[in-house]
Order: sequence, then structure tokens, then C-alpha cells
Amino acid sequence: MSGSHVRRRPRALRAAQALVAVLAATSCAAPPSAGELTAVLYAQQDAWNAGDLESFVEHGYWPSEELTFFSGGTVTRGFGPLLDRYERRYRGTPAAMGELSFSDLESLPLSHDSAVVRGRWRLEFADRPATGGLFTLVLRKHHGRWLIVHDHTSSAE
Repeated sequence: MSGSHVRRRPRALRAAQALVAVLAATSCAAPPSAGELTAVLYAQQDAWNAGDLESFVEHGYWPSEELTFFSGGTVTRGFGPLLDRYERRYRGTPAAMGELSFSDLESLPLSHDSAVVRGRWRLEFADRPATGGLFTLVLRKHHGRWLIVHDHTSSAE
């Protein structure tokens, strides 16, 4: 060794310090507010009630093949198949789609970029009985937008 005596930290210590720095940086980000999360649902509600099924899906769902939708004992995987499912069930006039409303919304932030939203949905129709049920959504923040990555919706009627 030369005259300058430099002491190096063990590799494990450097790795632990780097991990602490990353965790500290991510924990400083604020969790989402309930308003940020429910805004996604209200944008979807507005699109649905305007009869715009494509905007309903585009406003809320993650445009990925990894998107999942569980309903009625069926699993739908992927953005395209989800849009197809909605089009098969609700394509037509705004009257055929009914008037959508959400209630009893509860949001549960999990981290600065993930959350769960639970609530009730209801569709009112002019020519047939209303229908509704419960849902649980997992949302993630992608490129500054909150998007649904998993939707589990049930019908209560």
C-alpha cells in the first residue's frame, strides 16, 4: 500500500446504503388523494353516460395485455379483449347503455403509485329494471395517469 491509506467499505455495506437511499426516495412521494383516484371513475361515468364506450375504457383502463377484468366467473385479459367485452354487452344507443352511477367509494392508497378503490355501481334503464353491484379496482400510476390494472366487478341483482 502507498502512503495514502484509503479505507473501502465492504460491498454489502454499499449495497445496503444504496437500498436505504432508494427506499427513502420512494417513501417521500406522497400517496394519492381520494380525489385523484375517484376522478378516474367520474371521467368514466361521464363517458358512459354520454354513450361513449371507447372513452369509458380509455379514460380508466391500462392499455396493456396485462390488464385483468374478473366478472361473472369470467376472466378477461388485455385491453383489446376488455373493450370487445364491453362492446358486445353494451353497444348501441346511450339508452341501451343506461345511466351509470358510482356510490360508496372508498380509496386505499398502497404506495405513491398504487391504490385500491372499492364501491358500488348502478345502471338505470328507461325500459328495464336497474342493475348494479360491487367492484374492487387496483390502480397504478403510469406516465402521470392513474389507470385501472385490475377490475373485479360483481352483480348484486
